[in-house]
Amino acid sequence: MNHSCFVYDERLDIHVPLLERPFEEYALEERLSMIEVWEDIRGRIPSKVMMLEHAIERMLREMNEESDFEKSCRLNGEIAELASQINDLHIWYRTTQDEPTVKRHM
Repeated sequence: MNHSCFVYDERLDIHVPLLERPFEEYALEERLSMIEVWEDIRGRIPSKVMMLEHAIERMLREMNEESDFEKSCRLNGEIAELASQINDLHIWYRTTQDEPTVKRHM
């Protein structure tokens, strides 16, 4: 597996692609390896999103019962950050790179 084209994103808790040149410029074998690694990473994104959604739900319940304004503001900020992480994970999840085996001409 080729992990050299991926860097760990601490905020999202996943490895994300970091290519030194356009994907198409890599050799076929390298591209296929990168796709394999990325598909493995992508496959874990939905469960990460679900965990973040559960954390948001818990914080919302806590915020609804909180009478301390400063603590409510802190919870609101944490919820916003988790929602931002979910959004970024969705963007990465939609990022795919297919290696066409047959070129079609129209």
